[in-house]
Amino acid sequence: MRIDILTLFPEMFRIFDESIIGRAKSKGLFEINAVNIREYTLDKHKSVDDAPYGGGSGMVMTPQPLFDSIAHVKEKNGGKVIFLGPKGRKFDQRLAEELSRENELVFLCGHYEGIDERAYSVIDMEVSIGDFILTGGEMAAIPIIDSILRLLPGVLGKDESSQEESFTEDLLEYPHYTRPEDFRGMKVPEILLSGHHENIRQWRRYMMLKATREKRPDLYRRHVLSRDDQKILKKFEEQK
Repeated sequence: MRIDILTLFPEMFRIFDESIIGRAKSKGLFEINAVNIREYTLDKHKSVDDAPYGGGSGMVMTPQPLFDSIAHVKEKNGGKVIFLGPKGRKFDQRLAEELSRENELVFLCGHYEGIDERAYSVIDMEVSIGDFILTGGEMAAIPIIDSILRLLPGVLGKDESSQEESFTEDLLEYPHYTRPEDFRGMKVPEILLSGHHENIRQWRRYMMLKATREKRPDLYRRHVLSRDDQKILKKFEEQK
């Protein structure tokens, strides 16, 4: 996968040189480039914003640097242009999976009060990470790109999996424990020490269902209970 990020602050994306994603990048599992929008301005001051027509507070990103930077990137990257903005589709795991199947993507990070409306003519998709305000699109782009990259084949490695994580089935993940078995009187559930793989699987599944029902009822309502889910719920709730 190739990802180009149009931004006023390319140094912010050095984070993708670190940890698991950084190791995957060094192996050539994907290519990611941060492109400075200011390099495409035409005036000596490298201005990228101006006051809005009609008055009002704040500044607006001007169309010329946006159009020209997108056009330049599109010469090598034919992927969808995704703008990080408040009017877009709410980002979730389904969209992460959808975008992870693309070969190329372009992310546009806005700033100030937003972008000139005419720039939407060269944008394919607007995406939001929630109903709150950030200082810039970079803050939204980082978690979105991370969630996409970790779904690419080989990125998590042989011993790590994204198949049983939170939100993969509209369910939260089950609880995890490691050594010591007894920490300050708090003990690991006995079932995890039993060595009985099927019982452990059922317990973990029950904990996923239970946690989602209690903490994220919106997700739980969306999840379609399988026959196995129904049996597991009945089994563990009868044991209470």
